Amino acid sequence: MTDFFISYNSADESWAEWIAWQLEEAKYTTILQAWDFRPGHNFVLEMDKASKEAERTIIVLSPDFLSSSFTPSEWAVAFKKDPTGEKGLIVPVRVRKCELDGLLSTISRIDLIGFDEEPAKQTLLDGVKFERATPTMPPGFPGSRSVTAEPRFPGVLPPVWNVPYIRNPNFTGRKSLLTDLHAALNSGQYAALTQAIVGLGGVGKTQLALEYVYSYMDNYEVVWWVRSEEPSTLAADYVGLAGALHLPESVLADQNIVVDAVRRKLGQLEDWLLIFDNAAKSECIDAYLPQGGRGHVIITSRNQDWDIVAREMPIRVFEEDEAVEFILKRTGEDDQDSAKELAKELDCLPLALEQACAYIKTRRKSIAGYLELFRQRKIELLKFPISRKDYDYTVATTWEISFQQVQDESEASADLLHLCAFLAPDNIPKSLLIKGAEHLPEPLASAVADELRFDDAVAALNRYSLLTVADDALSVHRLVQAVTRDRLSEEEQKRWAAVAVRLVNDFFPYESDDVRTWDECSVLLPHAVAAAEQAKRLEANPEATGLLLNQMGLYLSGRAEFSEAKSAFERALEIDEKVYGPDHPNVATMVNNLGEVLRALGDLAGA
Repeated sequence: MTDFFISYNSADESWAEWIAWQLEEAKYTTILQAWDFRPGHNFVLEMDKASKEAERTIIVLSPDFLSSSFTPSEWAVAFKKDPTGEKGLIVPVRVRKCELDGLLSTISRIDLIGFDEEPAKQTLLDGVKFERATPTMPPGFPGSRSVTAEPRFPGVLPPVWNVPYIRNPNFTGRKSLLTDLHAALNSGQYAALTQAIVGLGGVGKTQLALEYVYSYMDNYEVVWWVRSEEPSTLAADYVGLAGALHLPESVLADQNIVVDAVRRKLGQLEDWLLIFDNAAKSECIDAYLPQGGRGHVIITSRNQDWDIVAREMPIRVFEEDEAVEFILKRTGEDDQDSAKELAKELDCLPLALEQACAYIKTRRKSIAGYLELFRQRKIELLKFPISRKDYDYTVATTWEISFQQVQDESEASADLLHLCAFLAPDNIPKSLLIKGAEHLPEPLASAVADELRFDDAVAALNRYSLLTVADDALSVHRLVQAVTRDRLSEEEQKRWAAVAVRLVNDFFPYESDDVRTWDECSVLLPHAVAAAEQAKRLEANPEATGLLLNQMGLYLSGRAEFSEAKSAFERALEIDEKVYGPDHPNVATMVNNLGEVLRALGDLAGA
């Protein structure tokens, strides 16, 4: 029989390999999934066979092992034979902090947490001698073993290492993205060896790459981080790898020669990882990408266009539960309700959440207190600095480069973003813009009227992740909207608010209380609410604002949403009294509409 079957979760594969290596060096035999289970075989049958044929079972304990629904079946056979642990058939080896309960809590374990490699090795070998001092059979070698070099002790940095940031202790969620990234890079497909993590600034691209590096560094002999936003840092960081690899060209002054030498060397090596962080576009790093070799490349970028050199992996904002988990973890508070409200207010953008939590921690404020303050002083708080080495931008500044690049590329694209900032953030119908082209200022009007130019204007914003497109509708993150509005002068804000409210008003159905118009009304309602709110705040185009609020009120009244209809009519009445005076027919109409709603609400005195 084989001495040990090693049961582990995939998250702890590097530990399992290290343990197996130490045992085989000590003349034990082992069965390990990573070494002995071959492609094409039935995994379940192989696991069952391994657990039965091994004399003892080592279980690699960690939170991932304990939370897995698959691992219990791997040690159940041994536990059945030795429920009290007297025979030592189950050998728990704890490699990460975790609390044991149930059956496993009754068995003595080997603890490797906190040890350096040599003490850990000795502790492991001493521990497995629980029931015997020497193997019961001649040393064996697993028949399908795939490892050719001694595994590094887990947690020890690769021999060649350049990562300028420490691991983020508050990293939250993204488990499926990390798994997908690891699976793609290790798929064996040449096209997948370079992965581009793309998305809006502040969405967590660099943090995802950083967490991948620390999670899987045991798989690499070379890990090299290249700051790629500026040509100077890109070249300097990449050339620095020549010295770390002891290349003779490293002393040369001509950077082009040194870059070529590094590329050639990487083409001859395996188990390396390059990270090009915050790269602007593919043309900027083409000359640095290795040709061949058995290594991996990760690119992070706001630019979405990488399909020529990499497989793109879009990254979105947090899911709401991830955002809530992050807030509570980062602040140390337990106010779930306020955390949920704050996550919604910040639209689950990781950078905005980090800024908020930094303010809460440094100012000793509660989550609820910050939420109330944010609703009053949004833009000021979005400028609150984060004292972190790995990210010195705020929400208010992180998109500035993208804004400027869009402005330089296409004035129509910049104007499109300005208009979208005064509508609802999600599902802005492209048809609304196309039908209303005559109401738009130039050059946006001409661009929207021409399908090719409109596509170009949208593509420029999508390229820098400032806007997304789906099902003939546009969406913009609500904080991008807020920062876009703040960048405009008061006169420009008033201008675009007037354009937005006129656009929506002209296409909001006139007979909005007619059920036949309700489908169209429901699509336009969020944009009517947003446009009217901004126009009223800025006192822009009050005539169109009053009309739009009245149409909204009629629609909501027809849907029996009387409280919301009352609010719309009251705001319309306030505007019209100011514009036309109390005796104008428009005002009389608003008073009548409001009275009908008040009667429906049972407020006969008010009616």
